[in-house]
Amino acid sequence: MTFQPVLPLSGYAGWLFLERTADSQRAVFNESATVVRATDSFRDNIGNITTAEDLVNDRELLSVALGAFGLDDDIDNKFFIRKILEEGTEDSDSLANKLSDSRYAAFSEAFGFGTLGGLPKTSLSFFSDDIIDRYEAKQFEAAVGEQNNDMRLAMNAGTAIADVMETSSTNDGQWFGMMGDAALRSVFDTAFGFSSSFAALDLDQQLEQFQSRAKATFGTDQFSELASPENQEKIIRLYMLRTEIETNFAITSGASVALSLLQQG
Repeated sequence: MTFQPVLPLSGYAGWLFLERTADSQRAVFNESATVVRATDSFRDNIGNITTAEDLVNDRELLSVALGAFGLDDDIDNKFFIRKILEEGTEDSDSLANKLSDSRYAAFSEAFGFGTLGGLPKTSLSFFSDDIIDRYEAKQFEAAVGEQNNDMRLAMNAGTAIADVMETSSTNDGQWFGMMGDAALRSVFDTAFGFSSSFAALDLDQQLEQFQSRAKATFGTDQFSELASPENQEKIIRLYMLRTEIETNFAITSGASVALSLLQQG
């Protein structure tokens, strides 16, 4: 039987409970048969993978590789993923660097198939453990998301912020990287109080508004400073509280409409 994360509460109170129990819950989750089977195979075989072609042709290993970066849905996009891996990230014109979603650049960088004159990182002694740690974390997030997607997005934020910072060295580039990661952007949009129509603005206008709101809320418009533990916690707190308010408002509004219809009847 697949382990189901225990989430007795929703909203910010539920998030605090999950934070307190995440380590013990993840330990149990990581021992589930499906996770153990996938990670054992990856650990035993990834060292034999020396090219991007090798990886995309091994579905079992590729599923762990993609799953470690939240790219599970790309499992059948073999040509696309091979190109992402082979071109690497050293060339600014590589496909991974052109995509707005920073997860692809982080994925390509992690495996290192596109490194000029070098060997891929799959042969390094610590490589398999690094990828497996990410994979286990992402799969646990997915299990949490089956019950509460708001908490899944909150759990993903820390890793996603780190990936954005690794794939861009400029402040504007990091902000654009966040904007290109749909899951991370959802957290920032909500935490900063932006409506769904905000994404329709010109990208430069969105950047200006994000930086202005960050300055007002956190005292800085530097994305790297939002990565501090204190600021990340503040972002998550704002996100969870605002999603809770939105959910309660929707429920209350729905109940009011239903009551009005019943009264009319």
